[in-house]
Amino acid sequence: MSIPKIFGMILAIATGAPSVLPAEKTALRFGHFPNITHAQGVIAHAFSRQGKGWFEERLGPGFEIQWYTFNAGPSAMEAIFARSLDLTYVGPSPALNAHFKSNGEEIRVISGGATAGAALVVKADSGIEKPADFRGKKIATPQLGNTQDISCRAWLKKNGFTVTLTGGDVVVIPTANPDQLGLLQSGNVAGVWTVEPWVTRLEREAKARVFLEEKDVITTWLVSSVKFLKEKRDLAKKIADANSELTKWMAANEAEAQKILIEELKTETRTAFSPEIVTQAWKRINFTTEVSPDLVKKSVDDAKTTGFAKGFTDTTKLIEAF
Repeated sequence: MSIPKIFGMILAIATGAPSVLPAEKTALRFGHFPNITHAQGVIAHAFSRQGKGWFEERLGPGFEIQWYTFNAGPSAMEAIFARSLDLTYVGPSPALNAHFKSNGEEIRVISGGATAGAALVVKADSGIEKPADFRGKKIATPQLGNTQDISCRAWLKKNGFTVTLTGGDVVVIPTANPDQLGLLQSGNVAGVWTVEPWVTRLEREAKARVFLEEKDVITTWLVSSVKFLKEKRDLAKKIADANSELTKWMAANEAEAQKILIEELKTETRTAFSPEIVTQAWKRINFTTEVSPDLVKKSVDDAKTTGFAKGFTDTTKLIEAF
């Protein structure tokens, strides 16, 4: 017991006042990326920061949300494996990879977050008009093994290209999103396969055009650790329900949701996103709590095609149905 609490008890005894200690709150450790495709997490984080937490109000006074931001899916999955994180918004590829590595004993999807919002863009004057035009070229992706990286490699292979981690008919270069602009402008890459809001920023700042837009692809899931789900299943269901309610609120209050998102992203990243970019990017993303079996299968097939999923690839236990 802390010294202030002990002092409070002594004072209460001395004055004859009843000793009432504040109840300890249960902390839920929640993660998200500072990205528009993780809008539910970003907006909920903002509400928590303002003292009117979206999840807190729906879980009751006995709980507090501790928010953590991650810049890469593998880091969030490592935090779950280390039992330092309970839930997180994350892309499907890192979640599937973690699920497979644990032979299905870790990571459960408790709700959807978003689909679509990703695209392959090229410079407007590049002359690239068909898949064959990428032969001998370079394409940048956000990170090796992330959702867009795997989508890019799978698409190239399906179009007959030989692609390896370091070379092949088309060279795929994992590059942090903020650095992709300079590469495309300088001509060091022929295209960029990325996700919003970077697609829109490349269109506006690099005069890029969309060569291929991914609409039927999972962008974000809400996942939990198996330990959390087993020990607090009723709580996990409340969180999934609250995420669904938040997703509906975002659809009904787009202007307010985007304003909160922009302010929170600036706080988290020290980067200002213009309202015009966010509005345009928002239109490409489908915020949804649906978890489509067909899109799960597509993600798994792409991971197999590109060699990122080997051995165990069973998703029987992946999706948690409440």
